[in-house]
Amino acid sequence: MNISEYLNTDIPILTDSGFETTLIFHHNIELPHFASFYLLDKPKYDKVIYNYYKNHLEIAKTYKLGYILESGTWRANRDWGFKLGYNENKLIKVNKLAIDQLKAIKQEYVNDLPFILISGQIGPAKDGYIIDEVMPVHEAQQYHNLQIKAFKNAGADFATALTIGYIDEALGIVNSAKANNLPIVISFTVETDGNLPSGESLKEAINTIDEVTNAYPMHYMINCAHPSHFIGKLENKQSWQLRIKGIRANASCKSHSELDEAKELDKGDIKDFGKWHNILKAKLPNLIVFGGCCGTDVSHVSEICKNFNLLIEA
Repeated sequence: MNISEYLNTDIPILTDSGFETTLIFHHNIELPHFASFYLLDKPKYDKVIYNYYKNHLEIAKTYKLGYILESGTWRANRDWGFKLGYNENKLIKVNKLAIDQLKAIKQEYVNDLPFILISGQIGPAKDGYIIDEVMPVHEAQQYHNLQIKAFKNAGADFATALTIGYIDEALGIVNSAKANNLPIVISFTVETDGNLPSGESLKEAINTIDEVTNAYPMHYMINCAHPSHFIGKLENKQSWQLRIKGIRANASCKSHSELDEAKELDKGDIKDFGKWHNILKAKLPNLIVFGGCCGTDVSHVSEICKNFNLLIEA
């Protein structure tokens, strides 16, 4: 499947869930700075990572859904990489390695699913939830070039920027992707009031980026927030809402600050989590990509499939 076909498909698409929280709380793996990418070049973790993806792909296989393999590179950028002893060359190498590993996994399931696409995952340069330092657009573009170029050279189908908290960084990422001719998806996170951590609204963010970039992003997503935090912003099916095609929600209703302080995993109410996606689909007619974020695991993704009629009919 090429990108044009992906944008026009009516086949529901799954992706994974809370990679980092699964590793920490289900496998007791320490992740300094919440960075999972440093496991990718350590063979002793290969089986854990492989099984994580396999478990999600098996659900997609059962329901005959499309699938997006997301690389575990959310924090494989300069700020977090340098803290873990990576230089730029090592960061480029590990970002490419992540895509190569997904290509190998894809080959095992390529004949079992309608399609599988590979996405290079980008995260915010800084914390993401506390906006105390804002990059100008041109600086954000230069900053994120490292991962964008690595994904392009490694043959990723597109890149997805997750947990983005303000417009200027999102614009920089889109400009970098556009300059490198790599398709891009932008996924915003929101606080309990339904607005970005910067205070900007989803409407403002999506409309601004589309206007400035001639709607270059393939589509938008929302991640790392419970549906109850943003459902109130999705009332009138306005044109900007039609650009939202993916949700990777948190299991917990807690705020980002509360989750940061939590010592135990909050898996939320799994059955309720699945049912929320029926409500979201009613508010977002073009919603087609489903997965999870903090606190979720393969059981949450499975629950989406069990409770969402469109997925069952597929």
